[in-house]
Amino acid sequence: MCIAKAITGCGAVAGRTVRRVGISIGSLFLLGLSQYGYTQELVDQDPWEGYNRKVHAFNDTVDRYVMKPVAKGYRAITPDPVEESFGNLFSNLNELRNILNDTLQWKWGQAANDSGRFLVNSTVGVVGLFDVAKHLGLEKSDGEDFGQTLAIWGVDQGPYLVLPFLGPSTLRDLGGLPADIYLDPVVHIDHVPTRNTVRGTGFVVQRASLLEADKLVSGDRYVFLRDAYLQRRDYLVKDGVVEDDFGGNFDDEYDF
Repeated sequence: MCIAKAITGCGAVAGRTVRRVGISIGSLFLLGLSQYGYTQELVDQDPWEGYNRKVHAFNDTVDRYVMKPVAKGYRAITPDPVEESFGNLFSNLNELRNILNDTLQWKWGQAANDSGRFLVNSTVGVVGLFDVAKHLGLEKSDGEDFGQTLAIWGVDQGPYLVLPFLGPSTLRDLGGLPADIYLDPVVHIDHVPTRNTVRGTGFVVQRASLLEADKLVSGDRYVFLRDAYLQRRDYLVKDGVVEDDFGGNFDDEYDF
């Protein structure tokens, strides 16, 4: 699941069923900023690289020999419409987390949009299997989590940190993990076998959605995923406005 965390930036991979379901090519585009001097800044954010590389190697092994083969099998036997519906379902569950964090960040317009999406897709969209809301002009946002909320509240990011099984994070995002776990509706399912089945399915659905992203990883895999994660998180915290060293802004006009 490490690649999911790095490329989507969707925060902690487990409790919140990772930071965000799906891949944003914008996070990969942002890697181009490194040629303008951003690389050293990212290195400075990784004082625990020795430890992080060891955990990354462990996570990568688990992904290569367990998650990726399972995801490929799921992709091979699941019809595209069914696969899309499962993706919609787990994305809809994340709207609850989005709504609360929208509110905590005083993003009232986005809170209204995400609330509308959840209500429409949970009813007309059959518990979220179908994204009816987008046809009503309620577009899916990049998503919000408590790590982003802490950033808005002024909490420093802290060092980059790779967590066993969970993948890329920072101290700030780690601090937001308990709240994100609690906001995941899946953890509140009382029947343990059902809860584990739903959670496991969510992991597989997400990993399957990122199979094509594997081809985009180049060079030192650890560095690539670290830089992708940190730049994506910066992008999300700043709501898509990232300033380069020349004083220009990359914002939503690029439709990331």
